[in-house]
Amino acid sequence: METNFIDYVKIVCRSGKGGRGSAHMHRAKYNPNGGPDGGDGGRGGNIYLRGNRNYWTLLHLRYDRHIFAGHGGNGSKNGSHGSDGEDRYIDVPCGTVVYNADTGRYICDVTTDGQLVMLLKGGRGGLGNRHFATATNQAPRYAQPGEPMQELTVIMELKMLADVGLVGFPNAGKSTLVNAISSAHPKIAGYPFTTLEPSVGVVSYRDNRSFVMADIPGIIEGASEGKGLGLRFLRHIERNSVLLFMIPADTDDIRHDYEVLLHELATYNPEMLAKRRLLAVTKTDIIDDELMQMIAPTLPDDLPTIFISAVTGFNITELKDMLWQALDADSDDTLVHRDKPITTLHDELEAEGEDLDIIYLDDDEIEEAEDLEDLEDLGLPRPT
Repeated sequence: METNFIDYVKIVCRSGKGGRGSAHMHRAKYNPNGGPDGGDGGRGGNIYLRGNRNYWTLLHLRYDRHIFAGHGGNGSKNGSHGSDGEDRYIDVPCGTVVYNADTGRYICDVTTDGQLVMLLKGGRGGLGNRHFATATNQAPRYAQPGEPMQELTVIMELKMLADVGLVGFPNAGKSTLVNAISSAHPKIAGYPFTTLEPSVGVVSYRDNRSFVMADIPGIIEGASEGKGLGLRFLRHIERNSVLLFMIPADTDDIRHDYEVLLHELATYNPEMLAKRRLLAVTKTDIIDDELMQMIAPTLPDDLPTIFISAVTGFNITELKDMLWQALDADSDDTLVHRDKPITTLHDELEAEGEDLDIIYLDDDEIEEAEDLEDLEDLGLPRPT
């Protein structure tokens, strides 16, 4: 099913090449030996990543897969400097992580609005022949060529910036909780995988304080191996400071389900085990107090637990208190990004629908494409 929530794209980036230096000799009336006056070539354009809080997905890059910076102009006579190539800025939502699409290596992370990261540096312009004039070589007839362009195919992943991440199986009541305590209104229904894309809501707390809660599609056993929808969206809870595990009260074995969920997170990224965790037993409106007392001793004893009901509001205020205390605790929440395994990179691209044929142009083809019509025939926008 088509969706506007795009959190994974693959694009080709190319910086501009530097302009050639000029080997011009000065020519003027009554000055037959004017000497070298060739100007320097301009630098090629750089490619930057720029954090933009007004974007919430990578949808705008799905239809602009080629980002080309401008080439530097060539130097000319009378010491004229070539024009610098135009820089290109790629606006991305905060929380975007960039990887090398060929090797899987982590490149950079854009987390704040207005943050600038140089992805590719344009080539330096060549020096004109006037720089090479010496006492013994007063008329050099050579100049430097410009430095070549740089090209890189990158994968961009969006990992949501949220304080609390909800972890649970399908139909655990995650969307119901987000709908009840935040400004977000995700789809709610009585069948599995109602949530097909992550949603974020701001939860109001006491004294005009608030925190951000993220809901992702339900995880099933084997999600870390690609089953269900979990593998596509587990990346969104890597940034969360606190993980709230949600398991319904009518589950046969709450401890077992918690261990399965914990195993899937550890398999996907072992660093998730260092995050603070809480357990909420949901849907307590369908059980009585006696059954609740019977369930309590069977719960995991290595993390705080609470019984809640998002429908009736039972213990919702207490849950907010527990989450705020966990968020307020001192800890090091630095996310260490792992390189992508090259052995599974192709399968990941195929699963994300990004293993597509991208047109690659040689330098000669770019030089020959002088006008807009030539580039349109190649299926590309004209490089600026």
